[in-house]
Amino acid sequence: MEPRSRHTHPIDLAPEPSWHEIFLPAQPEILIADRRWRRSVPDVERRVLRALQAANDWLGVERAPTVLLETDRAVKRLNHVFRGKNKPTNVLTFEATTGSGGDIALGFDTVRREARAARRTIGHHLAHLVVHGSLHLGGYDHHHPGEAREMESAEARILHRIGVPNPWRPGRSLP
Repeated sequence: MEPRSRHTHPIDLAPEPSWHEIFLPAQPEILIADRRWRRSVPDVERRVLRALQAANDWLGVERAPTVLLETDRAVKRLNHVFRGKNKPTNVLTFEATTGSGGDIALGFDTVRREARAARRTIGHHLAHLVVHGSLHLGGYDHHHPGEAREMESAEARILHRIGVPNPWRPGRSLP
């Protein structure tokens, strides 16, 4: 007769979470690879954190993504590698992997150019794009007109909570 196994369920080989994963909430990470972000946006880290927190509150989640404030050249490279589009863009989002809150990458030159064209501050446009990226990580999209209206409405409401003017309302511009 063979000995009976003490295990009645399959053995879970996943590593146990560490104490800090249990007791400390995940914190977003902000990586500033292009110094122009700091020179152009006062208190850039605080602005990004406020936008992330407002989006998380709206979504009812505690996501802690990494936000990469980069050059257009780096964002162009990411856009080419991951989306097959060999051009810079304002914001890219990458879904969360295990143990990650996802990633949001922003290209400085494109963000600055768009802000100027819309007569908005770079800081307000940055907050808008961080919220936009957070909503993408939360499952929102804008491929169809109905989805786009829903996402724009959510962006406007979230931005209002942190004192950023509605980017979708005509006539909103710099003083």
